[in-house]
Amino acid sequence: MFFFLARVVIGKHLYWHFLDSTIHGEVLLVTWNTFTLVWALLSVVYIGRTRIKLIPHSFQNFSEGIFEYLSNLIKNQISLFQYKLWTPYIGTIFLFILIANWFGALLPWKLIRLIESEYAAPTNDINTALALSLLTSISYFYTGIANFGINFFIRYISPTPLFFPINLLEDCTKPLSLTFRLFGNILAEEIVLSVLCIFVPIVIPLPIMLLGLFSASVQALVFSTLSVTYLAESLEN
Repeated sequence: MFFFLARVVIGKHLYWHFLDSTIHGEVLLVTWNTFTLVWALLSVVYIGRTRIKLIPHSFQNFSEGIFEYLSNLIKNQISLFQYKLWTPYIGTIFLFILIANWFGALLPWKLIRLIESEYAAPTNDINTALALSLLTSISYFYTGIANFGINFFIRYISPTPLFFPINLLEDCTKPLSLTFRLFGNILAEEIVLSVLCIFVPIVIPLPIMLLGLFSASVQALVFSTLSVTYLAESLEN
């Protein structure tokens, strides 16, 4: 049994072939499951928020706890109006990354088989990390342009036009920074755990898996916090 849990094949993935395209089936399957859990959790929070009682019950305490935690991520950095506007986005991003990361940290290898591969965090695929980073980058420009119009781009020549290349490069590197921070940490963590499972079945990897849960949570928090920071920067005139 221990050998069954420890047997890891690195580099093999499940692919679907559709017309002339090759689709990464492993990433899509785990991503769809992540979407389902995020939708269910947000539905629980929404129902709990719409059925508020004077004496809160456990369900209301749970939903309010999740809402308060997510809203506190951005409350101190963005104005009241913008805070209410962007709480759903930041909250959804945080929950998606957290649950996606936990899929890679919680589920032991080979317990859920996908023909040629196993369940892993979709965030260890650079395409997923890049897509999430581009969402934040698009939100950054949307917020700035929506609030300041064309004057938003004056920041590129402030305090002097000589700073234009540097300011432009800074905005271009933001999605790259988010992408490689999330992708690199999750991929490195899963590779380390895979190697440990190969050489030492189950005994040593268990503490590493617990550490992986903590690291997965930290990466979700870091990504969300940096997204809030970038949105706050776009609101600076």
